[in-house]
Amino acid sequence: VQLQASGGGLVQAGGSLGLSCAASGLTFSNYNVGWFRQAPGKEREFVAGISWNGERTNYADFVKGRFTISRDNSKNTGYLQMNSLKPEDTGVYYCAADGGWSTREDDYYYWGQGTQVTVSS
Repeated sequence: VQLQASGGGLVQAGGSLGLSCAASGLTFSNYNVGWFRQAPGKEREFVAGISWNGERTNYADFVKGRFTISRDNSKNTGYLQMNSLKPEDTGVYYCAADGGWSTREDDYYYWGQGTQVTVSS
């Protein structure tokens, strides 16, 4: 099983980035997908989640209205569109796949390697 996160980079505050999470080795459409992030010196935290069929989404309060999670099961890919980025959004962003509906990283079984997002002020 492999989850390949990509799309990170350096962007100015107020800018946008789109992350992708390409899955292989699993039946992607069977799994909820979550995005997490880890800032330097901080714990990894939940950012957003989407159900296996895309009908339910969940967002951390600090990204509501700015980030949008989506998925395309025909492409085995999940997405995180990030708008109005702030310096505090800086961190390594991870995608994860799970069989449940959870904001806890311990409940997610499959993890990607992470992609760095840096927002300059």
